[in-house]
Amino acid sequence: MDKFIVNGGNRLVGRICVSGAKNAAVAILPAVLLAESPCVIENVPDISDVHGILRALSGLGCTVTPLSRTSFEIDPRGANSYIVNKEMAKGMRASSYFLGALLGRTLRAKVAPPGGCAIGLRPIDQHIKGFEALGAKVTIESGMVVARAEKLMGGSVYLDMVSVGATVNIMIAAARAKGMTVIENAAREPHIVDLANFLNSMGADIMGAGTSVIKIRGVEHLHGTSYSIIPDQIEAGTYMVAAAATKGDVVISNVIPKHLESIIAKLKEAGVTVEEGDEFVRVTMDKRPGRCNVKTMPHPGFPTDMQPQFATLLAIADGTSIVTESVWESRFRYVEQLTFMGANIQVDGKSAIISGTERLKAAPVKADDLRAGAAMIIAGLVAEGQTEITDIEYIDRGYEQVVEKLTAVGADIKRVSDENLGYSLKAN
Repeated sequence: MDKFIVNGGNRLVGRICVSGAKNAAVAILPAVLLAESPCVIENVPDISDVHGILRALSGLGCTVTPLSRTSFEIDPRGANSYIVNKEMAKGMRASSYFLGALLGRTLRAKVAPPGGCAIGLRPIDQHIKGFEALGAKVTIESGMVVARAEKLMGGSVYLDMVSVGATVNIMIAAARAKGMTVIENAAREPHIVDLANFLNSMGADIMGAGTSVIKIRGVEHLHGTSYSIIPDQIEAGTYMVAAAATKGDVVISNVIPKHLESIIAKLKEAGVTVEEGDEFVRVTMDKRPGRCNVKTMPHPGFPTDMQPQFATLLAIADGTSIVTESVWESRFRYVEQLTFMGANIQVDGKSAIISGTERLKAAPVKADDLRAGAAMIIAGLVAEGQTEITDIEYIDRGYEQVVEKLTAVGADIKRVSDENLGYSLKAN
């Protein structure tokens, strides 16, 4: 299979342009099913998770027309199926969003459980709670999640835990329900706001996205629209950490600095210089990072999707840091890979105690999941020698042209491919 070869020691200098947000794209694209005419979606990241969503839309009967590498016209009028089978859902954590989209479109949905990264259980009990509040019945039949409703009616939902997935699914389904739906303890991430803005651009009536209480007044019809997806805060954060770890000087453009506030705060705490502009951040570093403690939290707290990357920075910091994971129970699987490279990390339950070492050494490692894979790249960039990273299909799920972007700022990284294994985007 494909792998990355990274020769460490190069200082990153230059500019990286951030792509569209993965987590926004995988919610917005299924929501196109609610429209009664074509939608044009721009700034779509060229990543395997998106490719999977587009294939699933095609499989449902939508016409997907690439307008460019990152822009698509999607015509949902031909959608004649309500089933997203296991083959369509394979490798996609976001396949569950088809439940809300199909339920809103046809009052029935049959979707295979999601694939993707093994960072912990992702139960859909809060999704089901939301669907039931709208009048749907949800069952498990032959390993498929099946949702049915005679009609969707607005209702009140209090999420027992802050869940991005449940918030997304309820918003999508409720956009076409009759009456008012209120989601309390809703997720507040930037991609929740982006989904609301997209649905509103189709004629939906959604208020409060970005706060803990979201109100959706259902409408009977939603029309097509043109919409550009927000920049990816996690991709931006990953390159910010890479710049800091390599003692580099990198301008990361096409970002919304407000979305990066918690990441910027922790980088500054570790001694990194971060300059903010209207649509860019500049990260500079000329010394070894300092220690700092990090605890992941739902937005606006420090994002769990940045935890492995930041832990890699702290692995070369001066002092001992503690990283606490409060979102996923299996997010420290990557620690074993870092220890192969000389990192001194001890995991104790939900916390990792990281005793910084001056340098890492190259070793064969693997990507245990998407963000762990990004951490391995950062580790390879700072390690002495040549690092080989396998299982990089996880990295392909969330980082567009990672080799090209890093090479452009001075990294020595290449993808070793069997020509028969190369992946190309085919919308249909």
